Amino acid sequence: MNVLFYIALSLAVFCVVVLIGAPWFLRPSLEARRILDIVRSDRPDKRTIRPRELAKDQLLSVARAFRARLGLSEDEKLRQRFVSAGLKGSSKLDVYFTSRFIGPLAGIVGGSFIKQNTAFWCLCLGAVGYLLPDIWLTRAVRRRRKRIQKGIPDAIDLLVICVEAGLGLDQALLRVGQELSVSYPELNEEFNQIHLEQKAGKPRLEAWQGLADRTKLPEFIALVAMLTQTDRFGTPIVRALSRYAEEVRTARRQRAEEAAAKTKIKILFPLVFFIFPCIFIVLLGPAVLSLSTAFK
Repeated sequence: MNVLFYIALSLAVFCVVVLIGAPWFLRPSLEARRILDIVRSDRPDKRTIRPRELAKDQLLSVARAFRARLGLSEDEKLRQRFVSAGLKGSSKLDVYFTSRFIGPLAGIVGGSFIKQNTAFWCLCLGAVGYLLPDIWLTRAVRRRRKRIQKGIPDAIDLLVICVEAGLGLDQALLRVGQELSVSYPELNEEFNQIHLEQKAGKPRLEAWQGLADRTKLPEFIALVAMLTQTDRFGTPIVRALSRYAEEVRTARRQRAEEAAAKTKIKILFPLVFFIFPCIFIVLLGPAVLSLSTAFK
């Protein structure tokens, strides 16, 4: 009994000593305390999570679990389409898959309220709900490519000016992106992506090739080919960029002339079906009324 008492007393004394000395022995070092003083913030977090955000997160988590249960995962082609559309992050993919799950269900539920040909309308509306996210993604990719293509000639001209002024190609690329950040933000994003990839250790030509693969624009594909040739054969980059800028401006002028030539055909249908009938009514209407009264 005495032995157990002394053992328990020793353990109690040891625990008390450890508890008293723990703050002293386990205190952070001077460097750690300095880092804690820098990163510590006394500002209270006043942001509140709205019910809409909470419901959205719960819906996305349910859709993500359901997709994982079915074994459906995004492929590289779909991810490339999202990158081409400027949609980055896994949440965008979750929203896409969630809409492809909910859209057909909503279409079937909406078609069930139609009394006539209910099965036909359920099938049609379900198919439309399934295809709508893909159509939206395709249109987003096309719109972004058009905006980028519209700003390529100005970007190449500014790139030539910066390189002729003495800047390197990488610094000139950053400068051009900053100058075009307001008018063409998509180009600024792509140029910043190239800069970040080069900082991560990716070679210049591979970074530019990634730009051509993301946008799939003939202007960037030709630019990458031109940069590859100048790097391989040692051609002056200023001369090659100047010549390529002239080609890009010529291509833009040709596209404008082509669009102007197409307007003659496009305006034919509204001219025949909407404008000519109004002209005929205005010109021949009084004559028809006069003739009708004369024959009466």
